Amino acid sequence: MAPPSGPVRAAETDGAAGTRIRAARKEAGLTQQGLSAAVAVSRQTIIAMETGDYAPSVYLAIKIARELGVTVEDLWGTET
Repeated sequence: MAPPSGPVRAAETDGAAGTRIRAARKEAGLTQQGLSAAVAVSRQTIIAMETGDYAPSVYLAIKIARELGVTVEDLWGTET
């Protein structure tokens, strides 16, 4: 079976991860442009994550979490 083509979609459909990313970014005092520069991706990538349209690689998720001073679980984890 061939891998799907097109953009990678986030597993969460409720946008919770995007909301957490946006809140952590603002708490860290970063703009979308500032975060994108710090983790070496485009501003559009940050926008896509914040709107739930893009799920980053594990490597990028770790870079973002470190830059924001939180854990990957804080941003993409689920509460039980």
